Amino acid sequence: MLEGQVADARDVRSRFYFDTGAGLCLLFSTSFATDSAVFSPKRKKPVRIQGAGLGGKTEMQLTTLRNFSLGPFRFRQIPTYIFEDAYDVTSYPQLAGLIGNDLLRRFNLILNYDRSEIYILPNESFGQPFDYSYSGISIARIGGKIVVTDVMTESPGEKAGFREGDIVLAINKDVGQDLQAYQAMLRTIGPKVKVLVQRESGDLVMLSLKVTSIL
Repeated sequence: MLEGQVADARDVRSRFYFDTGAGLCLLFSTSFATDSAVFSPKRKKPVRIQGAGLGGKTEMQLTTLRNFSLGPFRFRQIPTYIFEDAYDVTSYPQLAGLIGNDLLRRFNLILNYDRSEIYILPNESFGQPFDYSYSGISIARIGGKIVVTDVMTESPGEKAGFREGDIVLAINKDVGQDLQAYQAMLRTIGPKVKVLVQRESGDLVMLSLKVTSIL
């Protein structure tokens, strides 16, 4: 566990699990977010998003936290997930939540198990910007094809016409079928992304997606 300082509408110091396998910055339960009243009511409305892990899929809210500090190291405008923690994964109220790898990868971590100590030292990734993009689309490689596995309700992806089960043939005329490259394109805020998909019916459809920012 690590001790951190959460600051937005209020300042809260608490302990957090650190999870190098979690592909996110911060994860709070709705109980912590509500009881601590840490978030400003004036912040931009959170977006609905779906998280996935070993336990399956669950709906979450994605927002930003004004400040988060680990020791002397401070981050601003951190993407933060909030979810209904029915299985007490975040151990509230003993802990405030968990810190994921999108924060932890910015440090070299040394774990001294004998003394229960954790040393953190900023590395070359420390100053990298956070990802604020939001498309509402999840894609994965299934059976050798890149498939849309989820489309969130009222998301940019749903408004663009994407459907679960669509097979992605090309993005911005790139037919290389590189999953990581396609995921990066779907996280690029700026010009519209052109996606050629094949429907279950066999029809080819060109969809135009405008990736938005959660800020």
